[in-house]
Amino acid sequence: MQRSTYVVIMAGGIGSRFWPVSRTDYPKQFLDILGTGETLIQQTFRRFEKLAPLENIFVVTSTEYVGIVEKQLPMLPKDNILSEPERRNTAPCIAYASFKIFQQDANASVIVAPADHLILDQAEFENVCTQALQFIDTREALITLGIKPSYANTGYGYIQFSKEATEPGVHKVTMFTEKPDAERAAAFVSSGEYLWNSGIFVWKARSIISSIEKFNPGLYQLFKEKNSWLGTSFERLMIADIYAVCENVSIDIAVMEKADNVYIIPASFRWSDLGTWNSVWENMGKDTLNNAVAGNGVVVIDTTQCVVHASDEKLVVLQGLQNYIVVDTSDVLLICQKEKEQDIKTYVSEVKKLKGERYLYSVNNSLKRNTA
Repeated sequence: MQRSTYVVIMAGGIGSRFWPVSRTDYPKQFLDILGTGETLIQQTFRRFEKLAPLENIFVVTSTEYVGIVEKQLPMLPKDNILSEPERRNTAPCIAYASFKIFQQDANASVIVAPADHLILDQAEFENVCTQALQFIDTREALITLGIKPSYANTGYGYIQFSKEATEPGVHKVTMFTEKPDAERAAAFVSSGEYLWNSGIFVWKARSIISSIEKFNPGLYQLFKEKNSWLGTSFERLMIADIYAVCENVSIDIAVMEKADNVYIIPASFRWSDLGTWNSVWENMGKDTLNNAVAGNGVVVIDTTQCVVHASDEKLVVLQGLQNYIVVDTSDVLLICQKEKEQDIKTYVSEVKKLKGERYLYSVNNSLKRNTA
């Protein structure tokens, strides 16, 4: 390909809403949540194989997950795994990868995507990414991919866009809105002027660095001052220094909501951020009573609209449940109404307060932790 295309896969989250399957030391991006035979990060990596050469694909992840990334993506050069010593949200993550890539290639075009999303229709995804890359070839633009909403989901961010296209299929962004309430979400969907915020971005490395300089100069200066350390034995020390003092902020808040050169491409491929158990239910195959079941030992009786995740080795019998999440692991059983799924993070905090950190980590590692 003529242009230099790079990919940044963000893989540092802890996936607390997928507890108890997702644990702090082994979160959802490294799990086969949907029972496809591949983990989410493996699916994401494969999604980009035709869009960028292997040596141009980077993964940014927490220091504690580097070994997992190396094991699950053994073909990825180890120097392409960027290690974050602390969690500081997406703005520092994207700044780190962008400065790193820009140092290698001042003309780099970059696709940034989370490691834990589900995207169906690979061909359409590649077409949309290619369209975005062509758009930024001649413009200093920041592009985000938008998903046409199928219902008034309150767990997603929304992006309002101009109906008048800048060029076919590409529109100027007018406003970002974080997770609206049900009434506003319904109004957004019915208006036809809003798309779901996918969190997938396309831009030139120099364009996002310039925007960070303009709208978040503190973050820019932290990287600029020690830019020469990138690619040297001092890189990890540099990143440790930066992450110790930088702001915990998303790229949307740090840059995208402030910039005037933000565009969106409405995408038609099927997408989910797989942020909750309910989204897993929506994207899994179901039995005749609309139960999504993972686990060969699960038996459901008079049970409907449930998502069940259990070990193949354990018999789990459910009777009389409707619209529940049931997750059974070796050390935790979670039974929760689907409508309360957004509260699972709160339940995890309560478990930590009452029982210590033992149940926040996988069994092997929990034994090393203090318990209440």
